Amino acid sequence: MSIDPATLRGTWSFPTTVWFGAGKISMLARACKTLEISRPLLVTDPALAALPMVTDAIAANEADGIATTLFSDIKPNPISANVRDGVAALKAAGCDGVIAFGGGSSLDAGKTIALMAAQDADGPDMWAMEEGRRDWQSANAPLPTVAIPTTAGTGSETGRSTVVLNEDTGRKVIVTHPGMMPGIVIADPELTVGLPPHITAATGMDALAHCLEAYCSPFHNPLCDGVALEGMRLIRNHLTDAVADGTDIAARSQMLAAAAMGSTAFQKGLGAIHAMSHPIGATYDSHHGLTNAVVMPYVLVRNRDAINDKLSRVSAYLGLPGAASDGFTAFLDWALELRGTFTMPHTISELGVEESAFDALSEAAAADPTALANPVALDVAGFRDLFEKAFRGDLD
Repeated sequence: MSIDPATLRGTWSFPTTVWFGAGKISMLARACKTLEISRPLLVTDPALAALPMVTDAIAANEADGIATTLFSDIKPNPISANVRDGVAALKAAGCDGVIAFGGGSSLDAGKTIALMAAQDADGPDMWAMEEGRRDWQSANAPLPTVAIPTTAGTGSETGRSTVVLNEDTGRKVIVTHPGMMPGIVIADPELTVGLPPHITAATGMDALAHCLEAYCSPFHNPLCDGVALEGMRLIRNHLTDAVADGTDIAARSQMLAAAAMGSTAFQKGLGAIHAMSHPIGATYDSHHGLTNAVVMPYVLVRNRDAINDKLSRVSAYLGLPGAASDGFTAFLDWALELRGTFTMPHTISELGVEESAFDALSEAAAADPTALANPVALDVAGFRDLFEKAFRGDLD
């Protein structure tokens, strides 16, 4: 196959220091000291805030001379008010860094709080640092951050961006700054053991969507391709085990790695799965990973001509049934099988999406920065067709 050398170009950056393994949460105080954080703001969600994993971590920090302030006013889909309140809490307590502790919402909120707390009064606001813009170049670097994921999905712990809902516009905004990458990640699978099966499944499908869209992105980054491919293999081999037995530390570990790999890979780009999921989540407050899982098959079918060869390679690497004869169909069947195994919806109508919202959702999806990396260019009409098919359950 002939390849135009002009397309073989890119800017490549890979993630940060990761302390990975069961029991690594015991190293939190060391992580803070390594990053020269003496008074961190620990950002988490209300449900986690009262659990031993958080209270014990704070107590251990305090015992090691790290005065830690708790902030937990975070919504499942974080909004800008959460960030503003977090910045106020950080400054009131005189904090000099952030511990982002929890699922994607807590990690995104914590990283964004660290970014905005470092800005001068006349500096750029949050929305000026939306992905695709260069306003972040005039921004101060964020405060140092330790990230501690408790779900295996978003991979925000190894990402340079966050997603925050702008209440004024009703739009989810991807906030980006190269300094938002946490200085140290503590990836301890024991912290994910209490995750309910349906959340384990939904976050796992989110990790799959990240790896899948990154691999299918038309941009050139072979490093990300390799990471995405291996991430999908880990998900193929371990997600169902993690859902079936939440105490399976080996499966939990592999899924935690796969989630970080998905975020590492998607610096190459995402696509229409996320472009559709973002406005659905903003409008209906649906779980992001679950929404990705619902729309995934429809986007795959729409992109088939552009990704057929890639999914043939993926299916062969994963050892999917039927890969030798039709790799694309083998992958599609696997994605549908996973949704069925986890009793996930087949249509966006089951998420509460209404036909009357199609115009607004389509316009928002076409304007979402993730749409730029979709293998097939889609305008508003193209996204409307996708929303209609996902509403009817039409995979033809």
